[in-house]
Amino acid sequence: MKYDYLIVGSGLFGAIFAYEANKRGKKCLVVEKRSHIGGNIYTENVEDINVHKYGAHIFHTSNKKVWEYINQFAEFNRYTNSPVARYKDELYNMPFNMNTFNKLWGVITPDEAKTKIEEEKKEAGITEPKNLEEQAISLVGKTIYEKLVKGYTEKQWGQRATELPSFIIKRLPVRFIYDNNYFNDDYQGIPIGGYTQIIEKMLEGIEVRLNTDYLEHKDELENIADKIVYTGQIDKYYDYCFGELEYRSLRFETEELDKDNYQGNAVVNYTEYEVPYTRIIEHKHFEKIINHEKTIVTKEYPDKWDKTKEPYYPINNDKNNQLYAKYKELADKDDKVIFGGRLGQYKYFDMDKVIDEALKVVDNEL
Repeated sequence: MKYDYLIVGSGLFGAIFAYEANKRGKKCLVVEKRSHIGGNIYTENVEDINVHKYGAHIFHTSNKKVWEYINQFAEFNRYTNSPVARYKDELYNMPFNMNTFNKLWGVITPDEAKTKIEEEKKEAGITEPKNLEEQAISLVGKTIYEKLVKGYTEKQWGQRATELPSFIIKRLPVRFIYDNNYFNDDYQGIPIGGYTQIIEKMLEGIEVRLNTDYLEHKDELENIADKIVYTGQIDKYYDYCFGELEYRSLRFETEELDKDNYQGNAVVNYTEYEVPYTRIIEHKHFEKIINHEKTIVTKEYPDKWDKTKEPYYPINNDKNNQLYAKYKELADKDDKVIFGGRLGQYKYFDMDKVIDEALKVVDNEL
């Protein structure tokens, strides 16, 4: 054996495992099928603007240990996620809060807003929601649902809300305060200089092979190390032996504009169904870049996934979760491979949860 660990994928999970194993004197090889490290948190510097290549990544956590851990690798700014939702030519603050309710109905006090929402819920008269549409209306009423939930959700899932199961929306966060901070977490920010530097520091001194698809080179790679840490699709690793798990994909259109400010906010959500993208990201606002004559914007389109596309989100419905359980059972019996991350564990993880999970796996393994 040439290496102690072969790590497949150089995203957050794989990079943390490699960093911690290397620190403990283990010899690691990282293979990455893309032409760059960093997985989906990769940022590319274009015209002195750090472009989030695979969608907006805003770091937030209430886990102090995780916050201190990630701050070893970069200095974070005080960015607060306050997205704006655009419905036709109307703009609303997210998450749903008193600023949103004032714009929708002219209400001023929390009691007035609660009364309005309760009136709409009562008018709808839904006691047992049969689909996502009915579930959402039973939670927040018709106005909020139709303007700010319906179109966005239908684009995200690629299905009409009346065809989607009600359990997808278990709750909709409604805040009766004048506060546009999207996350409730204690710590929040964006690394000054982008995310790629974090992965670079983690992988310093570790052998990395880019443009290398592990499954295409399995014969030569699988016996090169004592153990494998695999952050790709678990179903693909086992050659879809129980069938394919389902995912949603994304498509990005990025353009450079000769203006200093395109939309005045880092993230603007487009909530009407007729606009094909779910949001526009203006990257410079993540790091509060001013006095810069150019800007870079990215339109984010949800996309139906197939094997030719990148899987971004697992679809954790009952059918897929039962199928994943079969793959997990197989994985649990496999002493050679450790599965990690969104695709390896078939679970939607925020960045802080990926870090927490990776550190737990490191503790357990090393």
